Amino acid sequence: MPAPAYRYLPPHLADRLDGMDIGVRRPLPGGMQGSHRSRHHGGSVEFTDYRAYAEGDPIQRIDWAVYARTDRHLIRRNEDEVRLRVHLLLDHSGSMGYATGGRASKLHHACALAAGIMYVLARQGDAVGLNGFTDRLGAELPAASSREGLRPLLLGLEAFQAKGRSAPASVLHAFADQPRPRGLVVVLSDLLQEVTALVGALAHLQQAGHQVLLLHVLDPGELQMPFEGVVELDEMETGERVVLAVDDYRAAYAAEVRRHLDDLRRAAQGLGGGYHLADTATPIDAAIRDGLRWI
Repeated sequence: MPAPAYRYLPPHLADRLDGMDIGVRRPLPGGMQGSHRSRHHGGSVEFTDYRAYAEGDPIQRIDWAVYARTDRHLIRRNEDEVRLRVHLLLDHSGSMGYATGGRASKLHHACALAAGIMYVLARQGDAVGLNGFTDRLGAELPAASSREGLRPLLLGLEAFQAKGRSAPASVLHAFADQPRPRGLVVVLSDLLQEVTALVGALAHLQQAGHQVLLLHVLDPGELQMPFEGVVELDEMETGERVVLAVDDYRAAYAAEVRRHLDDLRRAAQGLGGGYHLADTATPIDAAIRDGLRWI
């Protein structure tokens, strides 16, 4: 029987992700170091499977017999190496429907990023869960730690529609208030909110024992105005309209966007988390590799 086809995880993307390994380079709350780059291996020697060698791993752990057969640097993984707990929070508010230049919308890009991240984590045996959100936190899709268990999450992504207003700060506060295992929270959103509000929410997540990675999903047309002359713009979440002469605002707009991005990056990193700009022009596998490099 052929494998099921998913909108956001087509076979060609899964093939490109099969060689990818998401590892942990810094301590996570509660000892959840992840099974693939943990520096705390305990005394168990019960072999379970292999993982890719990562920079910083002791070279003595490479299985040279396997290397001789496959030309790949692999490390034997033991049962005591704990799993990484990851929770994805995905924004599907109205503004996420934006797209320019024939590219996929921000929502499509965010869903493909989420699908790819879930696939890599589940393939490693790590636990990954999912919530959608707009101005409220949506229902939680239970965590999966195997490729077979991903089906409800991948189908859940296909149900998301770009509708409603976004309030990421209040959503992150709501998530932090819920009792759950501590781990890594990955936020996929265009983050259209004042940085001061987001900083308070990130601090709340940190106090609840989580670390946070912001995957800032933007269309290249949002980074600098792609228009010319006098234009009428519609606000996608409120329907409000504004008429402006683009050339009068282009430089100021680009500077304000850059300030917002820099402020978000400093805020996330200042609280022990991470930030990555995942614009919709970047291929999904590259965005996943670059965005999760900080962990």
